[in-house]
Amino acid sequence: MGRAFEYRRAAKEARWDKMSKVFPKLAKAITVAAKEGGTDPDMNPKLRAAIAAAKAQNMPKDNIDSAIKRANGKDSADIKTIFYDGKAAHGVQIIVETATDNPTRTVANVKAIFNKNGGEVLPSGALSFMFSRKSVFEISKPSQELEELELELIDFGLEELDEGDEGVTLYGDYTSFGTLSEGIDKLGLELKKGTLEYVPTTTISLSEEQMQDIERLLDKLEDDDDVQAVYTNIE
Repeated sequence: MGRAFEYRRAAKEARWDKMSKVFPKLAKAITVAAKEGGTDPDMNPKLRAAIAAAKAQNMPKDNIDSAIKRANGKDSADIKTIFYDGKAAHGVQIIVETATDNPTRTVANVKAIFNKNGGEVLPSGALSFMFSRKSVFEISKPSQELEELELELIDFGLEELDEGDEGVTLYGDYTSFGTLSEGIDKLGLELKKGTLEYVPTTTISLSEEQMQDIERLLDKLEDDDDVQAVYTNIE
């Protein structure tokens, strides 16, 4: 019984630890989306997708509502989305997406993480030719055939469809975010996540040993409070 209690407590602490890191990032994404496109999810596909991502992580409704309201507050006026380019060992290229109210703090933290973990920050835009900006949506597996779904979504801007173990990922040009979001709604598909991401134009394959060389760098970046996403050219 003692061991069972310890296991449950450890599991609960792990969940709370994850929530303490994930919820603030999700809330910031909601606030930024609401600030950029308005607080009405029906009129703002980016906000609608950010809310769906938060719900998928079981974020409470009160937290979501507070994040939306924060978009009209004074503190939200200073939040900016800033991207940093960097490189690591074995030819790994990295784009770091941040949302911050203090760029001086954020760039210092990002540079420190790169420098301490075998990486290097590059001039802004240095990797623009290595990545393409894409609309990326994750949906639950639909009941209809994927070929049929693909044909229907092409009219809404779909470029590529990728089936995974837990769902389906949809890709489109970054300008198609709104239309693809509309298509997902019209077809009654269950949206799990929708974001604008940097997708590598070419990828590299790393051995397990090589991955270990850069995992600490990637983990440290993802743990930073201001970092919203980390994109790499790893296959």
